[in-house]
Amino acid sequence: MSGLARKLAAVGASTAMLATMAAGLLATPAAAASGSTTQAGKVASSSSAPRPAVSVSKTKASPSSSDECPTRVTFSSRIKVKAYGGKTTVAYRWLRGNGSKSAVKTFVVKGKGVKYVTAKESSTFKGGDTKGWQALQVLAPRKVTSAKGYFKVSCGDDEWDGDKEVVNTGTVGAQAWVDERNCEATLIGRITTSGTRWVRYQWVVNGRVVDRDAVRVYGSRKVYHVIRPHESLRGWAALQILSPGDASSNRAYFKIWCRDSSPKVSASVDAPSNYEGDCPVTRTFTGTISASHGRGEVKYRWIRDGVAGGWQSVYFDGRGYGHQSRSVSDSWSASASGTSRRSIEIYGGPTSGTVEGKVTCKAAPPASKAWIQTESTSAKQAEAEAGCPAGSVTGTGSVYATGPIKLTVTWSVNGSVVKSEDLEFTSAGTKSVSFASASDGRKGGNARFGIDGGGSVTVDYEAVCAKPAETPKA
Repeated sequence: MSGLARKLAAVGASTAMLATMAAGLLATPAAAASGSTTQAGKVASSSSAPRPAVSVSKTKASPSSSDECPTRVTFSSRIKVKAYGGKTTVAYRWLRGNGSKSAVKTFVVKGKGVKYVTAKESSTFKGGDTKGWQALQVLAPRKVTSAKGYFKVSCGDDEWDGDKEVVNTGTVGAQAWVDERNCEATLIGRITTSGTRWVRYQWVVNGRVVDRDAVRVYGSRKVYHVIRPHESLRGWAALQILSPGDASSNRAYFKIWCRDSSPKVSASVDAPSNYEGDCPVTRTFTGTISASHGRGEVKYRWIRDGVAGGWQSVYFDGRGYGHQSRSVSDSWSASASGTSRRSIEIYGGPTSGTVEGKVTCKAAPPASKAWIQTESTSAKQAEAEAGCPAGSVTGTGSVYATGPIKLTVTWSVNGSVVKSEDLEFTSAGTKSVSFASASDGRKGGNARFGIDGGGSVTVDYEAVCAKPAETPKA
């Protein structure tokens, strides 16, 4: 296999396609006229006239897309030369998307004025799928490169032997190519079987399994995996059959080049919802720090109401090829109504937008009060049934409350507690507390109705004695 064919193999082209591409791309037409060449492809001109002006049109691939095999793709580009007389030697070569270059070719234009020459190169594809580009690069008398001409060839399923009754694991193949425009590589594999079978497979990239699946294969089927590393990456990929059987394709080598391989880091902040209620209260701002790819430490700090805090760090492990994010938070303790603003600054990077949280503190309701209703408080000593001052002392007292409150009330007779009771008000209102106590034999005294920790009312009472019964006369 020629050196160019080996380069094509590095991007996963099949053996049949390699032979055809190598034969087509290496073919060098005879020069239109002789011209002396110098080192590095530079062409010496015998003319002492000013260097001619050179331009080149965009390379055209014809056909640019095909699903038939074999397919012959012709690349063409028109070279425009403004000559100043004598003989002008033009040197050019073809650049290819797989990194290879054609041999340097030359032609000669005579006289002065504007001259046009169309350069062409063809390649034939007999099987498999591939896509890429070519561009024409003029080396002399001035260096200029055309825009790329892209092409895609999808030749359909490979042939298979229908006489076999087992899975033909020996014909598993994989191909890969690089799309530099999108910083990605698409891996294409083909699984072939002798009949209709379910096949389990996996893609391995640089020794690590990156995808695993199962498909139903009707003789032949293509499977795909797209690598989007977001940074320059090179290595190999292989398609492995897990069941039935155990086989692996050849390694398909790739090299992905990204113009900007540094990860993109950004931050965003969400504010807590507006709060209205009791204070003090704690509210929490949440932030998200994102990285497009890669691994390592990212430093950040909170900007609180315009004042920068200390630097903190989050770490990205770089697992997988894609986007990663980490959540962070910052608390705000509010003891009064007000607003607070937050943003996140990335060290050496951007600062997020600023968000605002709002707290409205409700005033505490006034404490409920209670007092004794004097006009409704009384005590008396019952009339004695026989003698005086026999009987009992009774009393009633009323308490009014302005709202919910718990309290304890007490009745005392002549300094001695005769009743203690807990009262609970759920709203404004009046509650009454009565007592009855045996008389201590006095003809009168006082009763005190009080609220523990509050006021009290004292009322006097007198014994009501019954008149003695009259003795009948003899």
